[in-house]
Amino acid sequence: MKCKICSKTIQGRSDKKFCSLKCKNYYHTNLRKVTDHAVAEINVILHRNRSILLELLGKNRSQKKIDRLLLDKKKFNYKYHTHYNINSKGKTYYFVYDIAWMAFSNDEVLLVRVREKP
Repeated sequence: MKCKICSKTIQGRSDKKFCSLKCKNYYHTNLRKVTDHAVAEINVILHRNRSILLELLGKNRSQKKIDRLLLDKKKFNYKYHTHYNINSKGKTYYFVYDIAWMAFSNDEVLLVRVREKP
């Protein structure tokens, strides 16, 4: 078998992919760089979305109804969220970390802060 990096013949176990620790480290370092770049771009969008939701919700409120236009004006990116939950009535809550939003049909959005139980 040949090394994934330098194409040298590999000696030792049959499932080895690299000829040396140097080649293995090189491969994983470059893989991590590509992954880190993609994740960093998404994290910027998620953090911006959370900041917008937090600003509109306020520090001490746990729930607030707002007009969807407020989110649009602040350039909230609806495509990016961390997870979602469908409640018993079939409505979908979209989360950005600990803050969720649920869109209503009349262009209103409900913002909800989810607090962890101690």
